[in-house]
Amino acid sequence: MQKIKELYVDSIKEFKITHNMVICGFMAALAIVLSYVASIQIGPYLKIGFSGIPNRIVEFLFGPVIGCIFGGALDILKFLIKPDGPFFFGFTFNAMLAGVIYGSILYKKPIKLWRIVLAEFLVKLIVNCFFNTLWISMLYGKGFIAILPPRVIKNIIMLPVDSIILFCVLTFIQKFRRQLHI
Repeated sequence: MQKIKELYVDSIKEFKITHNMVICGFMAALAIVLSYVASIQIGPYLKIGFSGIPNRIVEFLFGPVIGCIFGGALDILKFLIKPDGPFFFGFTFNAMLAGVIYGSILYKKPIKLWRIVLAEFLVKLIVNCFFNTLWISMLYGKGFIAILPPRVIKNIIMLPVDSIILFCVLTFIQKFRRQLHI
């Protein structure tokens, strides 16, 4: 329990470092650009994109607290720039929850494929399959069970893909951290 508390306290301390907030700004800009140029919409309820990679970098570098705040703020900012439906706080909550999950599993820990797969699995199960499907069901009046199967299939397919991409990105970040001034 003490280690978890230290993890969150250390993540809060990351706020005091101006350099870290600048990196968050750059990552937010990158996430916004990626959301518009590197996303594929598959039907009305499925979207595949790479705009989450900057979020994962922030959560890995700065922990669950900054990851949570960054995810929520970025979700609201993306909506303000280009809304693609009604604003619904449930999706902002999802971005924040994903930040907590990834940050708690990846922050200040060695990069291991199993750790990344665990974080990806938990987010895909809890956030993507359960909460996102619930929010879509509530917003658009579609049956939860009716839209769940294609979302589960998409997340099963994307689990190894996203895990490998994230592993490569974080390995690169870790290897060149000093040269990147991170």
